[in-house]
Amino acid sequence: MLTRPMDGANHSAVTEFVFLGLTDSWEIQFLLFVVSSTFYVASIMGNSLIMLTVTSDPHLHSPMYFLLANLSFIDLGVSSVTSPKMIYDLFRKRKVISFRGCITQIFFIHVIGGVEMVLLIAMAFDRYVAICKPLHYLTIMSPRMRIFFLVAAWMTGLIHSIVQLAFVVNLPFCGPNVLDSFYCDLPRFIKLACTDTHRLEFMVTANSGFISVGSFFILIISYIIIILTVQKYSSDGSSKALSTLSAHITVVVLFFGPLIFVYVWPSPSTHLDKFLAMFDAVLTPFLNAIIYTFRNQEMQVAMRRVCGKLVNCRKIS
Repeated sequence: MLTRPMDGANHSAVTEFVFLGLTDSWEIQFLLFVVSSTFYVASIMGNSLIMLTVTSDPHLHSPMYFLLANLSFIDLGVSSVTSPKMIYDLFRKRKVISFRGCITQIFFIHVIGGVEMVLLIAMAFDRYVAICKPLHYLTIMSPRMRIFFLVAAWMTGLIHSIVQLAFVVNLPFCGPNVLDSFYCDLPRFIKLACTDTHRLEFMVTANSGFISVGSFFILIISYIIIILTVQKYSSDGSSKALSTLSAHITVVVLFFGPLIFVYVWPSPSTHLDKFLAMFDAVLTPFLNAIIYTFRNQEMQVAMRRVCGKLVNCRKIS
């Protein structure tokens, strides 16, 4: 939808954007609706259960589970920023979002992404201290340190998102308003502006790409140091370290893989870009909950206790 600006200029101001969506095939749309809805509901329930379990079970009041509960909270946000709109739009012929709605979606996507990156680094640091400095673990990972990580995560996410939006919020949008996506993707959003955006596209992509690649390498180096340290002091250290860290490494790869590909790869195809975005929005939060649950015996036992209490409360009531 286009409206005339107040200054009486010859161009029009864009008030909404149109999504092309994922596909025009009714059969594929129905399949995507079933799959996306199932994984979205499962992700919400799984991550909510993790948060409830960590909060209510005294056995899980440790630094590692504190960070895990916060990661689950962020995964709720990852699921909810784009998935409900995508699912709602699947059977709509005209898929639209207001200008403010688009800016809001971009803001929360980058806030959540920044917070999750720092939380994953904090979880890697937590595992490093637990495995390499076990005698000092509770001293180093004190409540103050946990709050520091949490505040740093949210500050990083907010600053990153505000910096990104500062580049684009005042761009002139005077005509094209079609996004070949199912959500407000910042690089495609910038290309619709009625001005030369090549330098701005590079700055925005470099910002997100540098943060993604930098954080990924910090995490990989951290895990390599942990494994080498354990190998040095334990005869079967490598197998134990891999067993302990496999869940964390898997989550890191699932989170950073699509991000790095989108922001570092010169010209990803539209179909692959959409698939990676859908994977990141729908599947990754669900897989995170599954990975941290099935790879953790202590969490499984605690979840059974919590579920048992909930069943007993319902019976009593």
